[in-house]
Amino acid sequence: MHTMPLPGLHTATSAIEGRRIAFDTGGSGPPVLLLHGFPQTRVTWREVAPRLIRRFEVVCPDLPGYGDSDRLANGPEGFAKTRVAEHMVGLMRSLGHDRFAVVGHDRGALVAFRAALDHPEIVSHLGVLDVLPTVDNWAALHGANGVFAFHLYLLAQPSDLPERMIGADPDAFFGHFLDTWTKQAGAIPPEVRAHYLSAMRRPEVIRAVCDDYRASAFIDSAHDEADQRAGHRLKMPVLAAWQDPGDTPLPFDPAQIWSTWAHDLLTLVEPCGHFLPEERPHQITDAITELVIR
Repeated sequence: MHTMPLPGLHTATSAIEGRRIAFDTGGSGPPVLLLHGFPQTRVTWREVAPRLIRRFEVVCPDLPGYGDSDRLANGPEGFAKTRVAEHMVGLMRSLGHDRFAVVGHDRGALVAFRAALDHPEIVSHLGVLDVLPTVDNWAALHGANGVFAFHLYLLAQPSDLPERMIGADPDAFFGHFLDTWTKQAGAIPPEVRAHYLSAMRRPEVIRAVCDDYRASAFIDSAHDEADQRAGHRLKMPVLAAWQDPGDTPLPFDPAQIWSTWAHDLLTLVEPCGHFLPEERPHQITDAITELVIR
């Protein structure tokens, strides 16, 4: 095991269709699935989950290929968000939850979004933290704005070039995002940063991360576009939260974009960096609670 325990929760593993998935769980009440993002593990939720278990039953897995969870298949196909979402539904079913809320940050939010679109009878509430749907994200990146999202293009390269480049100095690569995407001092303390880097520097995880981003470029966008054309919308209450960009305006309007997908939309803008669950844990806990009790 390569993870750190979440306070008040217990660590477990399960095999879903022969693939090991590691998770922390605890609490009682309505079930809430929490999904982490890049370049992290379920430790992302170490400040939020212990607060949520006072009212909810919380499940925090490592995404497939990240942390201590097995990837689902070789190549980008194993990271298609439709497939990962189905895997998460399988995990929750194995724990006795046929209907649940799901909240994701970054990559985990893309999985949560697909779970809500593909399984509206199962997902009761959806929370998406600092992300746009894949199709909208690609559409928003143009001109100089793409400089700040260089990793989307690098990691999605279809050759092994990104694996070889990152493998030369994984701590510098992944540490760049942990450092530059954080605005709240101390939000990711040294021991947590060390945990993330230890988890991410493994060659099999570097490969998984690249395949995850390849899936977004070459698989997930097509799925989103098909739903857009068909007029599919999110049928459950949705929380969309993102960081306040400050003096640098965003090249897109997150509220407008999410309103095209969700009829029942709650929005939250926080003065922090990208890592909302770690930089604003109290506010994110309150927002999730408000969402799920609606």
